Amino acid sequence: MINLAGHCDPYSKGCTGLSSDIESCQAKGIKVLLSLGGGAGSYSIASTQDASQVAIYLWNNFLGGKSSSRPLGPAILDGIDFDIEGGSNQHWGDLAKFLKGYGKQVYITAAPQCPFPDAWIGNALTTGLFDFVWVQFYNNPPCQYTSGAISNLEDAWKQWISGIPANKIFLGLPASPQAAGSGFIPSADLISNVLPAIKGSSKYGGVMLWSRYYDVQSGYSSSIRSHV
Repeated sequence: MINLAGHCDPYSKGCTGLSSDIESCQAKGIKVLLSLGGGAGSYSIASTQDASQVAIYLWNNFLGGKSSSRPLGPAILDGIDFDIEGGSNQHWGDLAKFLKGYGKQVYITAAPQCPFPDAWIGNALTTGLFDFVWVQFYNNPPCQYTSGAISNLEDAWKQWISGIPANKIFLGLPASPQAAGSGFIPSADLISNVLPAIKGSSKYGGVMLWSRYYDVQSGYSSSIRSHV
């Protein structure tokens, strides 16, 4: 995950220069998605019709449609990620349905928090429309790793893999102790204790890290890559 907030101004077309960077990543086989929501601010979908209009906007401005005001320039993103952490839990499934209506080339993903079912996106996740789900196993002590104990995380993992029809589910973790308030797993513990407990599931997709900024500082992904 990369957080672009504060790095460019979309209102003055200051983010269009990222288009070539996005296309460079895609040329290397890296999927690039736009994440909606987050832990700050107020946002919601008011109705099914509102969901349809949001889908049209996203398609034309970030995906395969046409618009004169594409904030990230001409690059065509691979899909939309739902990081819904507040507001209302209504109509997110409608938005996913309308986005999926544009074809299989649009990936739909979500980043719920680990308590199951998720309070905000839980209903939408039951639709079967989501390709990948990267569950945030941090900042939630009842379902995260704590001081060598993996039982809470393992129990929550089992709920997620059995409770939603997504193709693949990822273990979402902070890339360093500074990246989240709690839930950081030292790489040695992840490799020796956590991954062996969850990798047996056919739905296991890998590890998601928040965020690339902290990962560059800590080198976390490099230390776990060969074991994931």
